[in-house]
Amino acid sequence: MFLPIATSNMVATSLAKQDKYEVQHQISILLFVGFACGVLMLLLTQVLGSWALTAFSGPKNAHIVPAASKYVQIRGLAWPAVLYGIGFSKREPRHERFLGTFEGAAWSTIASQVIAAYMMIEALNKKGYNAFAISIPSPNEFSHIFSIAAPVFVTMFSKVAFYTLMTYFATAMGAFTVAAHQVMIQMYGMCMACGEPLSQTAQSFMPEFLYGTERSSEKARMLLKSLVIIGAILGVLLASAGPFIAWQFPYIFTSDLKVIQEMHKVLILFFAALFVTPCTHSLEGTLLAGRDLKFISLSMTGCFCLGALLRGGYGLPGCWCALAAFQWARFFLALQRLLSPEGILNSEPAVQFKPEEVKAA
Repeated sequence: MFLPIATSNMVATSLAKQDKYEVQHQISILLFVGFACGVLMLLLTQVLGSWALTAFSGPKNAHIVPAASKYVQIRGLAWPAVLYGIGFSKREPRHERFLGTFEGAAWSTIASQVIAAYMMIEALNKKGYNAFAISIPSPNEFSHIFSIAAPVFVTMFSKVAFYTLMTYFATAMGAFTVAAHQVMIQMYGMCMACGEPLSQTAQSFMPEFLYGTERSSEKARMLLKSLVIIGAILGVLLASAGPFIAWQFPYIFTSDLKVIQEMHKVLILFFAALFVTPCTHSLEGTLLAGRDLKFISLSMTGCFCLGALLRGGYGLPGCWCALAAFQWARFFLALQRLLSPEGILNSEPAVQFKPEEVKAA
């Protein structure tokens, strides 16, 4: 998950400096990193897949391990292509068509992943770059990639760990509670994805205003203001639509009244958590574009710890209260950082990041 963010960050900064050679070189070394990670994941899946599934599922579910292992091993064959192509996109494409069996589902999924990677490679080639040119990064270049990728990895890991922890706590509350949680969290994830393009927009366009040949903190602030306004409008629409559907049309998801009752307990908290999320994407995308990576990784880790502590013992509402606190804490921390005198929008770009001098044409 950190690969597309690191790629966007590095390539957008080079594009802002109008250095096409540097853009091609960064693409080449990042493709090598992606392909190397894909091969490593392939080997780990094939060698340790069954062991990991057995440890995860437990002895009571040992009968599902053979089928699950076969599915994972087939899916693992696509890792090199997936991680080679994921650097061109925000997230992995999901186009699964089930063909009646686990094996059919796995083969159809990896076929869609390979096709998607090929289409992204062709799109990059049409822009004048060579998507098949792979360069091994030097120690200094690898250190530079690691300095961006490591904080982003910590950030993404903390975020995923928080949602996983929510599901873990909900699972311990009984079948009806976990069923209600799965419905609401899946709906929340679908709505939340609608705000992620705001983060990608900030990462793509902010470097031009922060580090480009025509730097302008005023234009950067205006772009952020526009993104936050769009995020607020989108947040209201999404946070209203989700609870309304769950309240008025719960039978779309389940016919069990107990599950519906559990769903209705978290409608207000669903709104509170989702309302601020698109704005948070805009703010955090700006921090990523400005390479304020240490702050964003530390703040996300702190929010994860806060959310884990706040979940308490108040049933499903307690979990969703922790989610709302998690999202609002991220929002206020990112906003405070950007508005502070030391923030990337209020200080000279050279203080935060020192790009190489652009060569005169």
